[in-house]
Amino acid sequence: MVLVDREAVLRRREVVRTVERRGAWVTLAIAVVGIAAALYALVAFHGAGMWPFAILLILAMIPLLLSTVMVFRLQSERQQWYDANDLQQVAMRMSLKGLELACDGAAYPVVLQWKAVRGFRQQKLLGQYVLDLDLARGVGATTAGVRGLDQASVRSVVKPNPLLRPTGLFLVKALDQPVHIIDEAMKHFSGGTAQIKR
Repeated sequence: MVLVDREAVLRRREVVRTVERRGAWVTLAIAVVGIAAALYALVAFHGAGMWPFAILLILAMIPLLLSTVMVFRLQSERQQWYDANDLQQVAMRMSLKGLELACDGAAYPVVLQWKAVRGFRQQKLLGQYVLDLDLARGVGATTAGVRGLDQASVRSVVKPNPLLRPTGLFLVKALDQPVHIIDEAMKHFSGGTAQIKR
């Protein structure tokens, strides 16, 4: 059993929240500048045939505005969930049957048989090491022996999109066991089929 360091998780939540907000404000600033430039061009160069370009620029800025709204809405929903649910104390459990993972924001744990798991990948994200779940090829929410991958909070961190970099399931410094001990336990319980790749 691997436990969670509550203080480290709370600090990580604040870092993620701050980075998301900064990104949202920068995106909003770009959108406002783009729309202001388009409106200025419409007024300053009235009659010069600039209106199609100005309209296109305004239309190009609308997705930026919407993404800013989406970030703040998602943060609000996430905060409501944090307020309503206590932080899970156990990050993962391993047995000969498989791997059970607690995911921040999930209503119930993710349960995976060992044949569905290749292990974890340790990578650096926002200046800190995280463990990203590495599933066997073709494993999804409907695979036999898999439970919990269909939850929205799990989908957002486990293979979120082929075009996006995974965000990591566990912050390494928030776990009460070092990575090499988790790796040894994983190899033992899985019969050597799952491990942590660095």
